[in-house]
Amino acid sequence: MRILLVRLREIGDVVFTTPALRALRQHFPHAHLTYLVEPLAAPIVGSNPRLDEVIVAPRAHLLSDIALGWRLRATGYDLAIDFHGGPRASLLTWFSGAPLRVGYDVPGRGWMYTRRVARPRMIRPRHAVQNQWDLLEAIGIAAERADTFAVEMPVDAAAASTVADRLHAAGLGSGDRIIVMHVSAGNPFRRWPQQSFAEVAAALVARHGDARVIVTSGPSEREAAGRVADEARAQLPTESRRHVLSTAEYSLAELRALVDRAALFIGGDSGPLHIAATSEVPIVALYGPTLPVRSAPWRDASLVTEPVEGGDLECRPCDQRTCVPGDFRCLTRISPAAVLAAAERALARGRKIDACNSRLEV
Repeated sequence: MRILLVRLREIGDVVFTTPALRALRQHFPHAHLTYLVEPLAAPIVGSNPRLDEVIVAPRAHLLSDIALGWRLRATGYDLAIDFHGGPRASLLTWFSGAPLRVGYDVPGRGWMYTRRVARPRMIRPRHAVQNQWDLLEAIGIAAERADTFAVEMPVDAAAASTVADRLHAAGLGSGDRIIVMHVSAGNPFRRWPQQSFAEVAAALVARHGDARVIVTSGPSEREAAGRVADEARAQLPTESRRHVLSTAEYSLAELRALVDRAALFIGGDSGPLHIAATSEVPIVALYGPTLPVRSAPWRDASLVTEPVEGGDLECRPCDQRTCVPGDFRCLTRISPAAVLAAAERALARGRKIDACNSRLEV
């Protein structure tokens, strides 16, 4: 049996499909599972042990999509599941020619599937993983708990080696507690103010002598990490300034390896947050226009996660197309003090868990 899975982008959304991959492998242990994804999010599933094949589709172009469609059709898939639902994903799913094609009943595109699943257009207080699992239930796979099917992204050995070399070159030792602070997001609706990040970074270094804050950002905001680090250093005495680091950009595989070595991850509701969720690192997650109930880290409930929200606002949650008030108040209402308090709780809880695990190992 051949199964095609389609989720072209974004990074977090691709992460959210990984519980379904594990469920599909258990339900169809001998099937050949192929995942179709665009280049940016491909590292998320590139080494997933549940998959037999990953097809990386270049960004949309009519001729290349037609050629890809013929390739999919020639493969002879028995089942195709479109986790995406966008125009391109729907078309490629239809191109596959699979006799059973499962997707959302989206107006204008539902006809491309042989089995359609309702997807209300309003924003629902329901997690994205559960929404995607509706497609599995349509083929007889029952929903499961997060601690059974958590998000997954294996650590790449080469990336881990590269990260280890970079940390050593930066002067970090085994006694240093690494705090990863991701300060950018592809969506401006999810960018907490840089000065707020800087204030939290400086406070954590000032309070914890063993803390080393590594400020990261995405390729679209490479200068953001530098600005946050510079501003944080300016708030610290000279001898502590080297404890705030802004290194060169990390690839997604390297970021996954980095958070595996961290004592804490702090970031907004974007792809890197959900990459962090595939590890056991304590997380402080910032939610402006989005809600934790829809996009909280999907992992074992025993792992430490501290959400910090923008509060009750008439405009929250929103569709993230236009800020109606015009001032992104859902983000600016998140105070550095609230994030710092959440970070302290997460660090303390993480240490307690580490201590407990150490006693169990003994």
